[in-house]
Amino acid sequence: MPITRRCFASTLAGTILTGCAAGQSNSPVRLHARPQKPSTPKEAGTHSLALRAERDSLLYIPKALDADKPAPLVVYLHGATGNEQQGIRRISAFADELGFLLLSPASLGGTWDAIRDGYGADVAALDQALTRTFAARNVDPKRIGLCGFSDGASYALGLGLSNGDLFPSIMAFSPGFVPPGSKPTGKPRVFVSHGTDDNILPIDNCSRRIVPQLKQSGYNVTYREFPGPHTVPKDTLIESLKWLLA
Repeated sequence: MPITRRCFASTLAGTILTGCAAGQSNSPVRLHARPQKPSTPKEAGTHSLALRAERDSLLYIPKALDADKPAPLVVYLHGATGNEQQGIRRISAFADELGFLLLSPASLGGTWDAIRDGYGADVAALDQALTRTFAARNVDPKRIGLCGFSDGASYALGLGLSNGDLFPSIMAFSPGFVPPGSKPTGKPRVFVSHGTDDNILPIDNCSRRIVPQLKQSGYNVTYREFPGPHTVPKDTLIESLKWLLA
């Protein structure tokens, strides 16, 4: 049964946050792309990665980045009904200001696969997008951050915790839950933010339950609550990006 916003709270389970899974090479939640020496370098600008005709992935490269130096990478996962343009609209100006690469993929459907019915096609597409990103630019493996808003935040938690050996940092803005099927690997640090007046994903049922579970499972969590609705305040976003780059 697909997971809906109404039953997010019931999907929270501490067991999916504990342990350090091994031998997951064939797991549908695992990503295999890794930073490497660029084989097909790209210049500054916004590039379609040509994974599919619609709902593609976009790579944004600021002009100020030195192609010869390893650069930080932020992977932005959109919320429900979003697309590959969401990350470009929300984050690209900060990529210019703070100096990082930005990968903005789109889910195959209206939201990410594990939000609906389990990890699968979106993981494979993101793996392809990362492979092409690593072929296009020199990426610093110690400063790769997976972030997302709303459904994208939930997906970032599940996918990020399951690929902590690839993503040292996870940023989840107003998450609802950690999707079933997540299999923790490594110990990435986590940044979570949530509005106290969120009426879409209420904070009491979501981040105020997720964050204690993460901490109890040994994760280093930075948590920010703010007086506001289902959104990402500019100052919170900037704080999280500087946290990633530190």
